Amino acid sequence: MRLEGIRLGFVVTGSHCTLKEVIAEAEKLAAEGAEIIPVVSFAVSNMDTRFGKAADWCSRLNEITGKTPITSIEDAEPIGPGKLFDILVVAPCTGNTLAKLANGITDTPALMAIKAHLRNQRPVVIAVATNDGLGLNARNIATLINTKYIYMVPFGQDNPIAKPNSLVARLDQMLDTVCCALEGKQLQPLLIQSAK
Repeated sequence: MRLEGIRLGFVVTGSHCTLKEVIAEAEKLAAEGAEIIPVVSFAVSNMDTRFGKAADWCSRLNEITGKTPITSIEDAEPIGPGKLFDILVVAPCTGNTLAKLANGITDTPALMAIKAHLRNQRPVVIAVATNDGLGLNARNIATLINTKYIYMVPFGQDNPIAKPNSLVARLDQMLDTVCCALEGKQLQPLLIQSAK
């Protein structure tokens, strides 16, 4: 098991169309021995969509990890002082979360978890999922790629014809990215031809 003994924070934000795939990757991380504590954004904990109900997503994370997801800013704050995680994964990471993180805004449980974890100079793995990754969020992605302790799951355009600005991480490379990040390395190649 590649993650035996690793304490892993698993932050889930509101790219609801990718949540099913993200949950499957959380299962793989748990199967590799990681002790996972889930953190969910307000969008995930409160918003029912055509992709699923908020309570069902939180329940599924609880089943996989054995832990109740952190759903408030107050409950995410102790992550930093307690040094709760060896590594933190943000999947999916929406454009909204990317923009706020790149600009130092901390107004959701997800962002508080990331900020609290980064203060300990420990790795954060981001699996991007945004329709404006090659639009307004391109500069925020560039900022984060050049930020110490941040590693990206390799990503590419998921639908270049219909959604030319959209970027999505190759979620099947999450485990390898986590293992590399634990060694202080970025999994390469970072930019892939297509995410699908």
